[in-house]
Order: sequence, then structure tokens, then C-alpha cells
Amino acid sequence: MDKALIRYLTTFVMLTLFFVIEKPLFMAFYPSLYSLADAPAVMWHGLAMDMSMAAYLTVIPALLTIWMLCSRSRACRIAWHVYFAVISVAMAAIFTVDTVLYGYWDFKLDMTPLFYFTSSPSAAMASAGTAEIAAGLGGWLALSAVFYAALRLTVMKIRVEPVERGRRRARAVSVMAVATALLFVPIRGGVTVSTMNISRAYFSADQRLNHAAVNPAFSFLYSATHQSDFGSQYRYMDAAEAAALMERLTCTALRPDTTLLSTGRPDIWIIIAESFSSHLMPSQGGEAVAVRLDSIAREGLLFTRFYAGSFRTDRALTNILSAFPGVPSTSVMKFVDKAEHLPSIPRTLVDAGYDARYFYGGDANFTNMLAYLVNCGFGSVMCDKDFSMAERAGKWGAPDHILFDRVLAENRRDTTAGPRLRVVQTSSSHEPFEVPYRSRHTDIRANAFAYADSCIGAFVDSLARTPRAARTLVMIVPDHYGAYPPDLATEEERHRVPLILTGGALRRRGTIDVPGSQADIAATLLGALGIDHSAFTYSKDMLDSTAAHYAFYTSKSRMGLVTPSDTLSYNLDTDSVEAGTRTSATQAKAILQTLYDNLSNL
Repeated sequence: MDKALIRYLTTFVMLTLFFVIEKPLFMAFYPSLYSLADAPAVMWHGLAMDMSMAAYLTVIPALLTIWMLCSRSRACRIAWHVYFAVISVAMAAIFTVDTVLYGYWDFKLDMTPLFYFTSSPSAAMASAGTAEIAAGLGGWLALSAVFYAALRLTVMKIRVEPVERGRRRARAVSVMAVATALLFVPIRGGVTVSTMNISRAYFSADQRLNHAAVNPAFSFLYSATHQSDFGSQYRYMDAAEAAALMERLTCTALRPDTTLLSTGRPDIWIIIAESFSSHLMPSQGGEAVAVRLDSIAREGLLFTRFYAGSFRTDRALTNILSAFPGVPSTSVMKFVDKAEHLPSIPRTLVDAGYDARYFYGGDANFTNMLAYLVNCGFGSVMCDKDFSMAERAGKWGAPDHILFDRVLAENRRDTTAGPRLRVVQTSSSHEPFEVPYRSRHTDIRANAFAYADSCIGAFVDSLARTPRAARTLVMIVPDHYGAYPPDLATEEERHRVPLILTGGALRRRGTIDVPGSQADIAATLLGALGIDHSAFTYSKDMLDSTAAHYAFYTSKSRMGLVTPSDTLSYNLDTDSVEAGTRTSATQAKAILQTLYDNLSNL
């Protein structure tokens, strides 16, 4: 029985040790972000979560130990080997994926990569270069082998013999049963009211140190268990209080604006620009990277306090086209049956006589995009399969200049007499930022954005020379928060993006500085067209002076609310205000809670 307890405890200790050692390895992978002098604090503050995860993984070995006390079955020994092999491979994979993706996403591993991979493996891998993929695979296999070998050389060397029937066996089994039950304490995170959660590892004002302390396996499993029962998530207040707050924040009344457009039913072109931010534009205080967008904005209409609602494209598309803001824990596009119940700008415009088409150079099956776009009302969707293999030279499919050339060619052949809605989604300014272009910028990211900017500028110039130019409205909006520069200090800075309007149908020029977000595109556009937008609950007409103007956005672990007088940053992991007032925090909580209620009811 003593050896049974030793084997059980050794399993728990070894698994805990694996997770603890992973932390300095993770930090060493990013020497520009971390100092190894911080590793002891990171390991200490993450220890409780590591023990929780180790306890979960020790439950099966504990039960196998009880089996060994009662039987000499060879199947039991095989089960030990199989289990250790499986968890070695799985834990090494989680650590490797988390480590590699953190440099791109700046948040700990959740269900997002799995959703991306299952919808389109090639697109999911497109962010990483070939060398990174090879290194990741090699690191995964090496770590798997090390983990498994360490468990074999420690745990498996401890021999547990069966105990003869009778009181000795009953006592031994009872002791091991109690020991197994005690795993509930580290699993739960102690005996206090609070149970183990992501915020238990948070200890620093430096968010990256908190991320390093979080166990990636726990983060992944926590996310996996929050992909349903949305009505129980992010509960901050009773339903009546949330409804009252939302009523004050909502404005769906149609008050047509006559200053924006020179024609009642213009052709509408929406260009969704991958990962752009305001910090690429000199006129917005940024670097001289997106110089064409800057020029277009100076000649057209620029919304200067505009914000991207989320951090990934699948969440952004529902924000732009359906005015349904992205939420932190999941993507509504993951649930096709829910996404099809969202309102959409294309469907609304089709009902008003528009012809709607979508153009994208990548895989439209990625993140269930095609199903969503079809449900939105697009009559046709161009994607990677519509380009030759030679044209699909980029990691994300057809590079932007090839995409825009095809769109222009299709536009020349287009015989649609009535008004048109055309949406073009770019992709080249995405990791790994490999583009067929060399600008004066030596930074690979800046060069990719300069390329995408040149493609958008050339396309807008070409539209201005078409026969329908005088009746054309062009709207340029990024898909989500910016990827350049990568070291912005605050969430507010990262989410600030340009919304630019141009074209012959645009009457109003200059700037508009009311706070707004991608969710407000629906009400603003439809309001200018005199089309009812009451179905778009989270959208406010940015040209309506009677509306409550604000921008709401979320990322994996934060939400923000920008109002005319305040800028809120709220940490969802620690449930705390990092900047802004309590009033703004209460309003943001009401919005997020209502979003999850609506997601549950779709």
C-alpha cells in the first residue's frame, strides 16, 4: 500500500513539475517580452493552477492504482503506458501551440485554433511560416518524448503489487479511494468559496507576466467548457437592470440623414482591410505606411474615433455585416444555426432592390464563413477556388493585387442595372506578412501593410474611372484590431481603426469625431439610405445627434467602452477596472451580459 501511495503522489508531483517547468521555457521563447528574472514569480503564482491541472490528470492514474491493488492484470499495465503516452502527446501539443500562437495573438490558448483548424486546416496554418511549422512539430515531438520518458523512469519504476483479499485489501483500497477524493481540493483550487479560474494566476500589472503564469491546458479546457450555456456566462446584474441600461444605450429609430449622399440608391463598395489600424496613417498620428488610405481619407470622410469590435476576422464579419459585436469566449459564426438568425446589411439591401456579391481571395470555408455569407444574402461569393493555382501564390490564397484585378474584371462584365452591393475582403496584411512587394519599409509587417495599402488605393482609383463612378460609395473598414505596430500600450489604441468613406456619391467630406464601432456601420449606412435599421439592436447611426454614441469592443480577456467623456478598459479575467469610471464599467457589463443572452436565444 505504501508503494501505491508513493506511485500516486509521484504522478501528481511529476505532472505538476512539467507544468511549472513549462513557464520559464515559454518565457525563454520570447526574450524580447520576458526577463527570466521574473520566472520565479511567474512559477509561484501559477502553481495553484498547475496543481489543479495535474490533479485532473492524476484521477485516472489513481483509479489505475486501485486496480493494481486488486489485480495482476496485464491490461492494467498497458493502460498506464497508453494513458501516459496520450497525456504526454496532448500536453506537449497544448504547450507548443500556445507558445507559438502567443506571439501572434497575445492571449493564452483557447478553443479558437481548434475551430479554425477543423473548418480549414490550410487556412489555420497560414499564419505561420514553413520554418515555424517545422520547428513547432519538432518541438512537440521532442517534448512528448521527454514527458513520456520522465514518467516511465519515475512513476512506472515504482512497483505496486496486488494485496491479498480481505481486510488488508479493503484497507488499502479505502486509503487510495480517500487519496483520490482528496484530488478535489487542488482541482477546486482550495477549500474557500472561490473555485479555480483563470484570474487565480494574475499577480502583476504587466499582463504578459499574468499570461505566462496561466496554465495553457487549463485555459484551453476552461474555454472548451464555455462554448455553450451562454445565458449563464458574464452575469453582472439582474435582467431588469441590464434591460434598463441597454434601453438608454440603444437607438434604432430611423432619422434619415440628407447630408451624406448625393443619390438615394448608390452602388456600395465595402472594402474590409485585413488588420489595418489608425496607427498606419500619418494624419492620425501614425507612421507613414498607409499613405494611400491617408490620402483617400483626407479627400473623403474619415471617422476619427472609430473602433474595431473584436480581435479575429470571424468575430469581425458579424460585427460589420450584422452589427452583432464579437464576444470574448466564442464566435457566433461557429454556430451556423445561430448565425443564420442574425440580421444583415446585405439581406436588408437585397430586400431594397440591391444585388449583393462578395469577393475574397482565401478559403471561404474557413470559420464557416461561406455559410454565414450565404445566409447574409450574398447572391455569389468569390473565393480561392475561383482562382488558378498560380494565382493563389499567397499563404492566404490570392494576393490582394490579384484579388482586386479579378474584382475589376468582374465589375466590367457586370450587367446589373440596379444598385449594387459589393464587399471585398483583403488578406495579404496578415501573418506571416509575406507579400509580392518591396517598399521602403524594412519591417516585414509595415511592408505588408504598404502593399495592401497600394492595392486598395489603386482599386479606388480604378473605380473612380468606371461609368458608374458618380453613383458609387466606397467604405473602407478594417476587419479587427490592428496588427501594426505590434507593441501598442493599451487596448484602446490597438482597437482604434479608421472608417473611411469616399466615391462620387459621397456628398459630405471632412471628419466626424463621435465615438463609434463597426456595429454602427449598419445603422449609419441604412439611415443615410432611408432604410429601416431597427433589427440591428446594437447599431447606432453615427450621424444621428440624438443617439447615445459609444464604441464597445472585446478581446479574449478584456472589454472596452469609449464614450464622449470616458475610456474604459475592463479586465475580464480579474473582473476589475483597469481604466475608466464605474459608470462606464456598469454600462459595458450590461452590453456584454445582453450579448450573451442574445447569443443564447438565437
